[in-house]
Amino acid sequence: MKRGAIFDMDGTLFDTEKLYRQAWLDVATEFGEEKNYDLPTAISGSNLGEESFKVIRRFYPNIDAEAYLARVLVEVRAAAERNLELMAGVEEILEFFRAANVKMSVASSAPVAVIEKNLARSNLRGYFEVVVGGDKVRRGKPAPDIFLLAAEELKLEPSDCYVFEDSFNGIRSGSAAGCAAIMIPDTVQPTDEIKKLCAAIFPNLIEARRAIERGEI
Repeated sequence: MKRGAIFDMDGTLFDTEKLYRQAWLDVATEFGEEKNYDLPTAISGSNLGEESFKVIRRFYPNIDAEAYLARVLVEVRAAAERNLELMAGVEEILEFFRAANVKMSVASSAPVAVIEKNLARSNLRGYFEVVVGGDKVRRGKPAPDIFLLAAEELKLEPSDCYVFEDSFNGIRSGSAAGCAAIMIPDTVQPTDEIKKLCAAIFPNLIEARRAIERGEI
């Protein structure tokens, strides 16, 4: 078993990726554009800054990308305030790692303040030694920076860390960092490219925990 476990937040710890997916589509209509159903997949996992702006401009060249992202974040955070649900198996895998003395971190494209708020609201903050947000790195996912920083702050080599992700950009980032990238698909299923980058793919964190407990990863 590896000595570190790094978790993405949206779509991995919390069932919020569906909120982002809907907001990306709904806000397009507010801006007078047609909904593009490829946008949510393309932008999922991206840093909520320049990387996201580039994706938005690729799909909607005439939109103010910063205003578009700001409106999406308002919608998502309002929805999360009303109902912030955990993904299946979150508490079980966190308890399992805690009992095994595995160090844990959250590494999300969201700002640290948002991560901290969500962890506190869900009573999960005590599991994590380290919290790394997109505002702590220059390059967001799919660059490896966020997972490299999380491993460094855990005082572990990236190769000694699992990374749990649901997005393509997150898997690309975790793999590039040299971590064991484990995909827990949420709103999208892995492509052939993504499958090659994964150390393993499981339908939920429950199955991931069982495989790790059996020594399969």
